[in-house]
Amino acid sequence: MAEDLDKPLLDPDTFDRKGIDLGILPLDEVFEYLRTSPRGLLSGDADERLKIFGPNRLEEKRENKFLKFLGFMWNPLSWVMEAAALMAIALANSQSLGPDWQDFVGIVCLLLINATISFFEENNAGNAAAALMARLALKTRVLRDGQWQEQDASILVPGDIISIKLGDIIPADARLLEGDPLKIDQSVLTGESLPVTKKKGEQVFSGSTCKQGEIEAVVIATGATTFFGKTARLVDSTDVTGHFQQVLTSIGNFCICSIAVGMVLEIIIMFPVQHRSYRIGINNLLVLLIGGIPIAMPTVLSVTLAIGSHRLSQQGAITKRMTAIEEMAGMDVLCCDKTGTLTLNSLTVDKNLIEVFIDYMDKDTILLLAGRASRLENQDAIDAAIVSMLADPREARANIREIHFLPFNPVDKRTAITYIDSDGKWYRATKGAPEQVLNLCQQKNEIAQRVYAIIDRFAEKGLRSLAVAYQEIPEKSNNSPGGPWRFCGLLPLFDPPRHDSGETILRALSLG
Repeated sequence: MAEDLDKPLLDPDTFDRKGIDLGILPLDEVFEYLRTSPRGLLSGDADERLKIFGPNRLEEKRENKFLKFLGFMWNPLSWVMEAAALMAIALANSQSLGPDWQDFVGIVCLLLINATISFFEENNAGNAAAALMARLALKTRVLRDGQWQEQDASILVPGDIISIKLGDIIPADARLLEGDPLKIDQSVLTGESLPVTKKKGEQVFSGSTCKQGEIEAVVIATGATTFFGKTARLVDSTDVTGHFQQVLTSIGNFCICSIAVGMVLEIIIMFPVQHRSYRIGINNLLVLLIGGIPIAMPTVLSVTLAIGSHRLSQQGAITKRMTAIEEMAGMDVLCCDKTGTLTLNSLTVDKNLIEVFIDYMDKDTILLLAGRASRLENQDAIDAAIVSMLADPREARANIREIHFLPFNPVDKRTAITYIDSDGKWYRATKGAPEQVLNLCQQKNEIAQRVYAIIDRFAEKGLRSLAVAYQEIPEKSNNSPGGPWRFCGLLPLFDPPRHDSGETILRALSLG
């Protein structure tokens, strides 16, 4: 490792080529490897790195518009029409009768009309997408020359120190430094809309959104080298021919083969057998060549897809490829996120279904303990759902003195609060994943079967489970392990479906 750290930072592929994962290195080694510090980069150093790594954005494929236009005339059906056009001016030029310009112009006009419609529709969609991306250009706070500046996210380079706060879209892959733990929405990467907790030393990814907290971070990857950029590159590297193009190609190939056989037979019959004149024979071949293909089909299909693209644009959807409309209509399986898509992304607790495991407690007591183990400010979805079930949210801290609050983390999968009640007794309450909370409790072997049976019953109804437990702390110290944990109860969490989810699913099924 020391040998690698002594080498200068060279290019965007350095990390991958050397097999160094900056997402797991200790932070001090990350700073050393990136030749940076918590004070940030100097502007001159940042400019040099920008020349090496390039702007912090995904690579845009620049298409030659003229070649793109010609591409709409490069398919089997167009080939036959182009061959007919050449025959009309080349082979038909005989017997003092000039080229058949009427047929030539008519065929070329059909080709140009079809290509023009397709080109302009896709070009307009591409321009709309580009304009949308320009309006959504990210801004970020970056530490340069010892001062915080608000800059375009595109100027970020590995080694920059950035500030992340509530509502920010993470502009690049980064490692978190000093500050409050963050709640990060990674739905753009994972599809799960519930936020995850990130704290010092952990990695955050470009494109995710900060839902809670404020912290500084050091940039470790930008542009195409980010996790999001690598994913986009994998998607772009796939070259799958759509069903629509396959159908057109099959029709074109069938027409070409049929016309070729027909032309051979007609040539044999017209010239050796019937002794037709050359010009008449060519005219007959042109009729067969043009009549044997559905000349108007590409134009009709382009117009139909253009109308579909226009109707989608009226509903706020941008179609970058017109053939995507047919591909969307031909899908067999639709995979979508449940939370926030089919549901309201608004968790609630069904008080009637709360399961109590301690005789001297009731459902209200279970809710109160869960409320105490919840934040009253900067709440996540689960905390908000539980506190809202109390008659007054202030009950969660009424008649107690909070000593310490342990926020949720992905390892323990629970929150906990240490507090002193009105009698001066010390307690610790926790809520979280049933498996984790159950493992804390002394009576887990006796109640495990019942706990898992209730979890399964909740799951059959589409409910998630949240466990609550508490312990006394005789030592009256926050650092004390405390007495045995007691499993108190299970709370069912319900995310109601959207009012139109049933209708939407039925409509999707009716479309096949």
